[in-house]
Amino acid sequence: QVQLVESGGGLVRAGESLSLLCTGSGDTGCISGMGWYRQGPGKERELVAHIFRGGRKYYADSVKGRFTVSRDDSEYRLHLQMNSLQPADPAVSLCPAVGVAGSQCDSTYWGQGTQVPVSS
Repeated sequence: QVQLVESGGGLVRAGESLSLLCTGSGDTGCISGMGWYRQGPGKERELVAHIFRGGRKYYADSVKGRFTVSRDDSEYRLHLQMNSLQPADPAVSLCPAVGVAGSQCDSTYWGQGTQVPVSS
């Protein structure tokens, strides 16, 4: 099993920046990729950024140029630097980790999420 804890959330004003941290524990050797999702009230979770095993990164079009994801493999920590936050940015940020396919950890693990409300 893999446990994930997100931190760093808080209320910000439009245009401000915030940095989030996701810390993994447990069977971290099973992790093949980690990422960030966001979710607004009554909406589906949407992928924001992902780092694949090997270091390739993906960003959603809505955050390209504003957000930067980085990962510290030695401690299984995933950072998300968010700049120019806007009220339209979904408020809840969640960190999933994907287990290695075909292994005993072949699953997606989720943290509880952290709130990032943006006021206008």
